[in-house]
Amino acid sequence: MGEPALSLQIATTVHHRIHTVTVRMDSVGWVVSGTKHLVTPGGGHRYPSGRVFVLPRGAQWEVVNDPAPQGRYVARLLCFAPELVAQFHRQFGQFAALAPVQGCAGLAADAAFEDSYMRAVAALESDDSSQALREHRALEVLLMLAEAGIVLAPPGELGWAERVRRLVGPSPQADWTVERIAAAFATSPSTLQRRLAQEGESVSQCLRDVRLETGLMLLQSSTLQVSEIAARCGYESHSRFSAAFRDRFGFAPSHLRP
Repeated sequence: MGEPALSLQIATTVHHRIHTVTVRMDSVGWVVSGTKHLVTPGGGHRYPSGRVFVLPRGAQWEVVNDPAPQGRYVARLLCFAPELVAQFHRQFGQFAALAPVQGCAGLAADAAFEDSYMRAVAALESDDSSQALREHRALEVLLMLAEAGIVLAPPGELGWAERVRRLVGPSPQADWTVERIAAAFATSPSTLQRRLAQEGESVSQCLRDVRLETGLMLLQSSTLQVSEIAARCGYESHSRFSAAFRDRFGFAPSHLRP
């Protein structure tokens, strides 16, 4: 297993609405201040300060991050690798009868949950933590959720689009070509393109998703300038990145850099 989970902190003083966020990894977030809204045409869910939200992979939402009422939106986020979720189900079969989360779920962050969550964050963000400790701390968070009646679905076999996204994700700025990606999977470019087409995807779409979603993450979790983020996401032009970002998410990157 690679990294069992990722730890992020999203922070902003700017109210923003993100069009159609696709959840790529099972995620558990804790709103520290401000309010998160998950919106659908039929309604929505509100998570104020002190609430935990659980988003299963594959879910799609319009997301509003609102600094009110504290004046600053801050949320901790743990994103779990499919391998870790599979390990949880192997290790804790007593929860197999629970229905997995569909869409989203929430609960209050009591002292016990906060303690477990922050131990996982500390382990994942420390270079001195062993792989075993990182897995243990991340599994503990999943176990606490399960004991509260919230479980994530066991992962199925990864589709080809997801394999491509996971390949290019660590280096979105690299010069990824169809040939280079196909070679990484020991297949031909035509076979790769055919398999992606069967899923309604393409190499260019996978690359665009990864690069723009990485850009959104960096805008929300760092203080980097938009030009630096564009470069890290594989865009030579600041303006092309901004145009593609606005088209995808509904606002310009500069909106989060007041």
